[in-house]
Amino acid sequence: MADDRQRTLLAAFEQLDGAQQDMLLELAAFLMSRNAVVAPAAAAMTAPQPEPRPATESVVVAIRRLSRTYPMLDRRKLMGPTSQLMAQHALQGRAAAEVIDELELMFERHYEATVRSAK
Repeated sequence: MADDRQRTLLAAFEQLDGAQQDMLLELAAFLMSRNAVVAPAAAAMTAPQPEPRPATESVVVAIRRLSRTYPMLDRRKLMGPTSQLMAQHALQGRAAAEVIDELELMFERHYEATVRSAK
């Protein structure tokens, strides 16, 4: 069964143009990152560790950067909205910079809500 899926995915990949292939690869990288370990409880009380945003950054790299910036957040709670934004970029062609701006705002708001609820 896995071989059938692999062949189907490879056939679909080969029918896409280069930009679409890149988007599919970004989406696959994002989906793989979903399996990353949720931030440990020890990180719950830490402050954000901001990293500068590179001039050119992919959405997947931005998600990784924001996950490092906010290790105290429960990634499971961010998964749905993050997946939606990633899909808007990868499948609907929404500009990466625009999606990253929204991701940054979402992570910041989630952090602020987490801090408020911890008090």
